[in-house]
Amino acid sequence: MSEHNGHSDRKLESVGIINALRRGTVPQAGLSRLAVGLSTEEKVIRSQLEYVACGHADCKFVRGEYGSGKTFLISRAVEIGQKQRFVTSHVVISPDTPLHKLQAIYARICSGFTTGTEEHALKSIIDTWIYGIEDRLISTGIKEDDPRLVDLTEKEIESVLERVSGMSSGLASALRTYYQANNKGDFATAQAAIGWVSGESTVGRSFKAQAGVKGGITEGDALQFLKGLVYVMTQAGYAGLLVSFDEAETAQAFARPQREKGYINLRQIVDMIDKNELPNCFFLFAGTPAFFDSSKGIRSLPPLYDRIGIIADDGFSNPMQTQIVLPKFDVEKLGEAAGKVMNIYAEAYQEVDKTRVSPKFIRTMIEKVTNRFGGRVDVVPRLYLREFVDVLDKCALYPNYQPMEKYVFVPENGGTVLKEEEKAVMEVSW
Repeated sequence: MSEHNGHSDRKLESVGIINALRRGTVPQAGLSRLAVGLSTEEKVIRSQLEYVACGHADCKFVRGEYGSGKTFLISRAVEIGQKQRFVTSHVVISPDTPLHKLQAIYARICSGFTTGTEEHALKSIIDTWIYGIEDRLISTGIKEDDPRLVDLTEKEIESVLERVSGMSSGLASALRTYYQANNKGDFATAQAAIGWVSGESTVGRSFKAQAGVKGGITEGDALQFLKGLVYVMTQAGYAGLLVSFDEAETAQAFARPQREKGYINLRQIVDMIDKNELPNCFFLFAGTPAFFDSSKGIRSLPPLYDRIGIIADDGFSNPMQTQIVLPKFDVEKLGEAAGKVMNIYAEAYQEVDKTRVSPKFIRTMIEKVTNRFGGRVDVVPRLYLREFVDVLDKCALYPNYQPMEKYVFVPENGGTVLKEEEKAVMEVSW
């Protein structure tokens, strides 16, 4: 039975990957099956996570041009983290969640908590911690209906909350209120506690009075709250927290005071990591070279630039440095990715007819797509793989379909919406 289930899970994962490629998005799962040329980077991230799981803090900056696969690599890192029992959260830096507002970043991290099995997982993480204490006590021989169970559980919860209180007394009060409300069956208060802990600004006054907390989470205490929550995660049996930040270059679009505040926040996070003030936390930031090097980038804050700058490239990239520098995608990698997609397609649906989808056709197709973008292979992976799956579909549907004769690349035809970066290099044909 289990073998059959494993087979059908793999098939479903394969269908999921192909569906995402049809939409031009990064698949949710199974990224290791698509990854091309990232084995060194993955190994570095894996070992950093092992280090973090032992109670340390660490960070990594991923630097690459558009189309180098930054989003893919950080999505892959999230997948690796979940396999290593990390809670993960993904944050896209944007006008709603800018680097200069730690409170907004904290709220986004909390709303995005994901475990291997669950999304929006803050409540379930806290429950796992509480149930874990009860289960441990029951395993020592205390019966479930023994009145001592509540007292002993409370004692253990208090000893954890005492540690949490040292990081944030507000968080400790809210978690205590959550536990007590749950025990009484007062689920509205329990829900309000989760809302308040996750940085929601709409939690009512009555909860705050009950929990003895004032206001909400502020810029000044957001990172302490996060530290306290991660401590609870480790008590619940998780290895820690991995937060991936994408599109960090968005920070450059703000006015100078906000931009500088954003970089100061980033420096504060890096300094806390260096001093191990965020144990069991791993932060991954992805941005374009301009984010690192332009006058509006982090170069404008020398103390930060000094901490995360890199040693000049001599042709041998070193992903163990603070920055992982992703090389541009090339024809060889794109051909390799096409081969992997064919294997995934075969597991999702049926074997691909390799006489029609031959290595020669794959090379011709890469040329046809890249020629419309000034020969820039690095810009096309998303579009190319989307078009390639379309060819595989047509070969599966029509025995007489000959891609070598029929295939033409018509961007923006019938719904292929180009991204700004793709439009910028596309060559217009008259």
